[in-house]
Amino acid sequence: MKEFALQQELWLPPARDEVFPFFADARNLETLTPPWLSFKILTPAPIQMRMGTRIDYQLRIHGVPLRWQSEITVWNPPHRFVDEQRHGPYRLWIHEHRFEERDGGTLCLDRIRYAIFGGWLIEKLFVRRDVERIFTFRQKKLLELFAEETASESPGPGSILPPVHARS
Repeated sequence: MKEFALQQELWLPPARDEVFPFFADARNLETLTPPWLSFKILTPAPIQMRMGTRIDYQLRIHGVPLRWQSEITVWNPPHRFVDEQRHGPYRLWIHEHRFEERDGGTLCLDRIRYAIFGGWLIEKLFVRRDVERIFTFRQKKLLELFAEETASESPGPGSILPPVHARS
């Protein structure tokens, strides 16, 4: 099974202790997901995030309705957590979220490892572009949310560092 990877970094003005709780609330995933995916969390609230928590979602990819289930496999607040797809559209999906104190704010690092059905051609023609669009939307939304929250405290918004494309 061929794996692909995407890495992105985003610096946000607030401290890690203010940023991590946003990610610890599973409901915020709907806020960070582009509207064109019609993403909805199916697991009833409240969702207690911890190692072993499973969360069910529904979404549409290119109009096709899909179900997705992820499991939190690492939970180390406020430093890091990992979610892995248990059921869904990918053969493999592992998303590591890391949070580092940096320059008076928080560096949010995302590393996604994934494998797909259909191989490298499908990945190149469809999947890579979709994943990049989703994570670009996510970064812009985070900047909006956290720049508004800290507008009076910070001289400028965070910065998006471009994705680092890694393939293995």
